[in-house]
Amino acid sequence: MNVSPTLAPAPAAATQMSDRTRRLLQDPILPLLLRMAWPNVLIMLAQASAQLIETWWISHLGTAALAGMALVFPPIMLTQMISAGAMGGGISSAIARALGAGRRDEADALVLHAVVINIVLGLAVSAVFLLWGREIFTVLGGEGAALDAAVTYANVVFAGNALLWLLNGLASVIRGTGNMLVPALVICAGVALLVPLSPVLIFGLGPIPAMGIAGGGAALVLFYAAGTAVLAWYILSGRNLARFRRTALRWPLFRSILRVGAVGAVTSLQTNLTIALVTALAASVAGTAAVAGFGTAVRLEYLLVPLVFGLGAPVVALVGTNVGAGLHDRALRIALTAGGIAFAMTESIGLAAAIWPEAWLGLFSAEPAMLAAGSAYLRIVGPAYGFFGLGLVLYFASQGAGQLLWPLCVGFTRLAIAGAGGWLALHLTGDLRWLFATVALALVVYGVTLGLAVRSGVWFRASR
Repeated sequence: MNVSPTLAPAPAAATQMSDRTRRLLQDPILPLLLRMAWPNVLIMLAQASAQLIETWWISHLGTAALAGMALVFPPIMLTQMISAGAMGGGISSAIARALGAGRRDEADALVLHAVVINIVLGLAVSAVFLLWGREIFTVLGGEGAALDAAVTYANVVFAGNALLWLLNGLASVIRGTGNMLVPALVICAGVALLVPLSPVLIFGLGPIPAMGIAGGGAALVLFYAAGTAVLAWYILSGRNLARFRRTALRWPLFRSILRVGAVGAVTSLQTNLTIALVTALAASVAGTAAVAGFGTAVRLEYLLVPLVFGLGAPVVALVGTNVGAGLHDRALRIALTAGGIAFAMTESIGLAAAIWPEAWLGLFSAEPAMLAAGSAYLRIVGPAYGFFGLGLVLYFASQGAGQLLWPLCVGFTRLAIAGAGGWLALHLTGDLRWLFATVALALVVYGVTLGLAVRSGVWFRASR
């Protein structure tokens, strides 16, 4: 392993560090990681449960509505992954590195820059889907009633997209200080509100009219608005370690966020483009019911992303703070420890899904074609989920280190195997099972390659 020697924080920097920052640099790794991760894992489980419940309610509107959600889900997850995982990771990483080096004023100034970036990007994404949503979902294989349902749902969700970006940006500001509990409490409270609100708006209650599939989107937007308001109040009140300050906008601070966040966005795009391409390939040889089955099965894979993010967010803060302080060996041990935890967690879920696929799929439909396609996917791809979890948490660790070249390259490799390899497999056999086999192979290559690269110390060779 070729890494830089462990360094102690400079005395001048150490005098400016809070007790929380010192704990990130000195406490035993595994207990510290678990202590920071549990609030995030809780929040991600709550969000995943809310998404599951919303899908279950919408499934009562019929197969077309369920297929419509399957079409919209990849772009929604892309937006969430970029705003929370990619750009959010850039925000948390920049603040953590500044605090680790004892630069408190810089950490404060980064808050305003983070808000500006997320508002601009949120509005831009809204414009794309409000203007060209139908064309995008048509390319993804949507048609007829399923396409109409997708457009209806997307128009509501993406109208409030800037609120999602702001919510995730403010949460990332707080997480960058090592505080995982406050964002977890706020978002869990929002999910508790979302669970009853969603069916009320979908089916109506008393004077509240039934909005159908649009009601699910409206409930999400209200959740974004409430969470954003509470997190903004927390930061503006001065309770957060990185405080909001009016300051002149400076390109070096934008760059500190964007050099990690922009590359991370490409990585998130790779993951979602992979799923979108496989969705389109499946749609080219299967009917609406089979596409709904595949979309419901792959939703479980998507739900692994926020679950791993529950572990990955503290990893960004921990690795970033230790890299900022020069503690390279410790940063690498944190990453590899988290990678082992992520592998065990996601592999357990994948194996359970492969053994009992209908336990998941049967929650949403009993249609034979839907169950057949979804079961085939989970039986083949589920056993590879551990490698997906491993690669994903090492991507978050790479964000903390500010070194994303290897995750970017490995992500393109995964995309090529699943996209081009999947097309070739489907072209030669016409069998969805061979398409799914290439998806599983892509996940194994993704996790193994990135794991070996990080373990070899590529972060620190790249920074020399």
